Amino acid sequence: MSSVQDLLFSKDHEWVRVDGDSATIGITDYAQNALGDIVYVELPKVGATIAQFANIGVIESVKAVSDLFTPISGEVVEVNGALESDPAAVNREPYGAGWLLKIRPSTPDETKSLLSPAEYEKIATE
Repeated sequence: MSSVQDLLFSKDHEWVRVDGDSATIGITDYAQNALGDIVYVELPKVGATIAQFANIGVIESVKAVSDLFTPISGEVVEVNGALESDPAAVNREPYGAGWLLKIRPSTPDETKSLLSPAEYEKIATE
């Protein structure tokens, strides 16, 4: 499991790890735990342009279907194809193998509106 200290978080329980001109996006451990056993993930196509906080797909568990939102804007450069056959990877490793997609950020300043790990921890435990 990767460290959460290098992540930024949205209030919608998504995380982003910015690494140069690439950003990896996933859902938080809190979110996967609240959802329960994840059985299906629908993600945008490579090449799609997505806007900050826009709906980018759905995640389905045995309990519910939830919308996915992106914490930052950009162009989708990769989706986690392994989730098609193993969506439960999101449950097992939400910050590792269970990542959702990678984008090329278009507006790097958007990260300033996101939460630090400590700030996110406060809202996730309320």
